[in-house]
Amino acid sequence: MNNYPETPNSTETQDHQPGVQTAMNPEPEIIKPHYKGSEKLKGKVALITGGDSGIGRSVSVLFAREGADIAICYLDEDQDAKDTKKMVEAEGQRCLLIKCDLQQPEEIQDLVKQTIQEFKTINILVNNAGVQYPQKSITDISPEQLYKTFNTNILSMFHLTQAVLPHMQAGDSIINTTSITSYHGHDELIDYSSTKGAITTFTRSLSTNLLKNKTGIRVNGVAPGPIWTPLIPSSFDEETLKEFGKQTPMGRMGQPSEVAPAYLFLASEEASYISGQVIHVNGGSIVNG
Repeated sequence: MNNYPETPNSTETQDHQPGVQTAMNPEPEIIKPHYKGSEKLKGKVALITGGDSGIGRSVSVLFAREGADIAICYLDEDQDAKDTKKMVEAEGQRCLLIKCDLQQPEEIQDLVKQTIQEFKTINILVNNAGVQYPQKSITDISPEQLYKTFNTNILSMFHLTQAVLPHMQAGDSIINTTSITSYHGHDELIDYSSTKGAITTFTRSLSTNLLKNKTGIRVNGVAPGPIWTPLIPSSFDEETLKEFGKQTPMGRMGQPSEVAPAYLFLASEEASYISGQVIHVNGGSIVNG
């Protein structure tokens, strides 16, 4: 059994300011110590965007421990991706790394093509990648930032889901990463929060559509609260980091290892009667709607 440390100086794929390398103290926990896999995903293939670090890395390793082969889409953090690949392979599973800018529909098509060539199928799609750029005022959000945030966070989900669906079958699963900001908002993440609200609605609408068309494919979401990933120190100043997560009822930030099991549950047969729903992993905050 492997219990991995988070790679120091890593940043979350897609979910960061490109090029920023930020040391993390403490290092995020990738998988719970002593977690034993039970072949919940044996024989499955999962395509995970932003899978090289943070929540995506934790999901990749956990899925591998449960028997899935993994295709990881990442933007530009080659070393992080290679480290995650080693972790997946240490679980005895195959791992395909694919560099892809999710803002480019043609690269998304190639991403899916490479995955199918390698694994012949895609059973689980985890739409996890995203970007965020805090701004004090809406007037500080440039058109370039606005378009990039929407293109990466929500429009890419449309393009990727459209490309993957023809390769999926009854019993397969799509899981989208939304956020507590979809429900509570965030005064310095207006564009980001807006995309997360769109992801929540996209999840519900796509689920209804696929159920109506009797595809047998389930669509759900996970809405993390304050989770300690490379995204956080690359986005906020030291004063904000000192208080990160303390506003939750549990009074602390969460770890990627505490979020990934929600994705595992939704991907597994245990969730066979669940679609169009969002699991809230947020330290006890009450969320309605």
